[in-house]
Amino acid sequence: MKILIKNIKTIVRANPATDGKVGGKEMATLPCINDGWITTEGHIITGVGEMKEGLPIESHFDHIINAEGQFAFPSWCDSHTHIVYVGSREGEFVDRIKGLSYEEIAKNGGGILNSAEKVNKASEDELFESARARLHEIAMHGTGAVEIKSGYGLSFDGEIKMLKVIQRLKHHTDMTIKATFLGAHAIPLKYKQNRQEYIDLLINEMLPFIGYEKLADYCDVFCDKVFFTPDETDAILKAAAQYGLIPKIHANELDYSGGIQIGVKNNALSVDHLEYTGDEEIRVLMNSATMPTLLPSTAFFLGLKYPPARKMIDAGLPIALASDYNPGSSPSGKMPFVLSLACIKMKMLPEEAINAATINSAYAMGLNTTHAAIKAGLRANIFLTYPMPHYNYLPYSFGSDLVHTVIIGGKLYKTGKDVT
Repeated sequence: MKILIKNIKTIVRANPATDGKVGGKEMATLPCINDGWITTEGHIITGVGEMKEGLPIESHFDHIINAEGQFAFPSWCDSHTHIVYVGSREGEFVDRIKGLSYEEIAKNGGGILNSAEKVNKASEDELFESARARLHEIAMHGTGAVEIKSGYGLSFDGEIKMLKVIQRLKHHTDMTIKATFLGAHAIPLKYKQNRQEYIDLLINEMLPFIGYEKLADYCDVFCDKVFFTPDETDAILKAAAQYGLIPKIHANELDYSGGIQIGVKNNALSVDHLEYTGDEEIRVLMNSATMPTLLPSTAFFLGLKYPPARKMIDAGLPIALASDYNPGSSPSGKMPFVLSLACIKMKMLPEEAINAATINSAYAMGLNTTHAAIKAGLRANIFLTYPMPHYNYLPYSFGSDLVHTVIIGGKLYKTGKDVT
């Protein structure tokens, strides 16, 4: 399929000078082209230019989109989700309203353990169909690449089942999917009195099988209060590295856990959550290639304090944004709302938030050289907004669905009436 998009009011992240991460003051720079056009063929962007330079020959294209008044964005890269699950946890939502904390719910067998029980009872087909529906949902909000974690199995069979579902999803969508093994999401109830036995299961049985079958790209550990200690995290990540699994970490969501330091020590691609980030954590991150990834919709939903994004950026760090879409602490994968929260609650500029949800989140998935910009040769993951006055309007208008047209892998998924 060959597509021409013409009369675009503004192309956002157009022809950037670098495909690396952006940090500090650079995050406020957003390369754009006004009054432009884009061409795609197959799954690749083939051209980007200005209308005043002249258009390619229109008869050469299968679809022509007149995007007058509209903005073109590279699709969001959502680098932290848990969308393979069944059921919901609105009961815990009410428990929190009544005053129970996230940690108290977890200690009572709720939270992650609640979802794990449901996942272990579900069939692979049931998990696949529910996750595929969520993939479609997030695509309609502009997401074109997504990382999906296991972690609701918490048993050999359950974790492998989840990872097989993620592999199956890769073959049934044009979205780019990265798979993460998160067996170290929580200690199952049966191992509460012998947590080392579960860690041994992770290291000696799950990881070798996952590595041999190539079921995951990354290995994640929930290094935080109530969950896994820094020493346990270190041991799991070192074992995972032997099987080619790149480290990622849930860190410092509930307290100063030492997770950031352990992540950097193990060359983690990203450390995620980071509500508790101080001067020492910032110093450690400044001297690393690890991407700090913030999940503001989790802080919003759980009533936690927000990560100190402004302090981190002002210190020179890069920031990525992701949705943390999951049934317990962030039951939404709507990335435009994540950007709104980043601007409203964490005082990020719209330009910073857009870069965080595109190039920096792509970096956190190892996709920064192929995704997250509108440039010839990159993957044709693009969305068009409804007509709007400025790209600032996207995070400003937090309750509106502003995604008009979705193109993923060069295929039209959601179209307005201006497609011929």
